[in-house]
Amino acid sequence: MMMNVRSVDWLKEHLPDRKVRVIDCSFSLGDSSAGKTTYLKGHIPGAVYFDLEKDLSGHVKEHGGRHPLPNMKNFLRKIENAGIDNDTVIVAYDQEEGAFASRCWWMFRYLGHEEIFVLNGGYKAWKEEGCKSETSVPDYETKSYTPSFNEEMLASLEEVKGISNREIPGILLDSRSEERYLGKEEPIDRIPGHIPGAVNIPWTEGVKKGYFLEEANDRRFAKLDRNTPIVVYCGSGVTATPNVLALLEAGFSDVKLYAGSYSDWVSYDHHKVETNRTSL
Repeated sequence: MMMNVRSVDWLKEHLPDRKVRVIDCSFSLGDSSAGKTTYLKGHIPGAVYFDLEKDLSGHVKEHGGRHPLPNMKNFLRKIENAGIDNDTVIVAYDQEEGAFASRCWWMFRYLGHEEIFVLNGGYKAWKEEGCKSETSVPDYETKSYTPSFNEEMLASLEEVKGISNREIPGILLDSRSEERYLGKEEPIDRIPGHIPGAVNIPWTEGVKKGYFLEEANDRRFAKLDRNTPIVVYCGSGVTATPNVLALLEAGFSDVKLYAGSYSDWVSYDHHKVETNRTSL
C-alpha cells in the first residue's frame, strides 16, 4: 500500500467511520466556479468541498505566485468548520489527475497532519466502482485544530536562489511539461523558460487517469541523488505537489515545495531564466 494514497476499496470500507472525513477538491483552472458546481451535482457521501483558489490558496499579490499559500488562520477556520480535528483521517480527491487533491494533501502535511491521503483514481474511480454519490451538502459540528507546522516541507525564495546559483546543495525539479520548461510555449506566465539549473520531470508522467503510478517512480527519479535536498516547483505550486508525493513514495526524504513556483520567480524583474535543458 502506498503511504500517501488510498484506494476506492479502502475508502468504501472506512467511510462509515466517524473519524474519516472526505474532501472534494474538484476545480478547473479554466473556470474557477466549475469545481463547486461539479461538487453540488454529485460527490462522495459526506464529502466537504475545498476550493483551490478560495481555500487552498491566498490572494494574488505582486509576488508569491498565482496560487500563493492561504492565510493560515482562514485555512484553519475552514478545517474546523468542516469538522476536522487533529485525529481526523482525511481523504482528498478531485475530478482530474489528482493535482488539486495533492495540493490539499500537501497543505495538511505542511500543518503537520499525518493521516491525510489522496484517493487513487479520484471521483472517476469511485463512480466506476459503482459507489454511491450524493448531492446534499453536509453540516458538521465545528472542531478545534492545532497545527504543528512542518517548515521542512516548504522552500523559501532565498533557498531556491541559492540552489540555482549553486551556492548551496540541492536539486531544483521543474514539474511542468517539457514544452513549458524549454520555453517553447508559455500560455500563462509572462516569460517562457525555467529557473536556471532546474531539471525537468513532468508530473504527468507519474499519474494515469488519476492513478499514481508507483512502479514508474524508480525510472523517473533514477538520476536524482537521494542524499541531496530536492525543491519541487511548477507554474504556481499546484501541479508540483503530485511530484512531491511521488518522491516521498519513492523513498526520498528531503523534499520541499517552492510554493510560489515559476510564477513567483518571474515576478521579479532581476531573476534570470533559461530555455536550455539541464542534465543531472
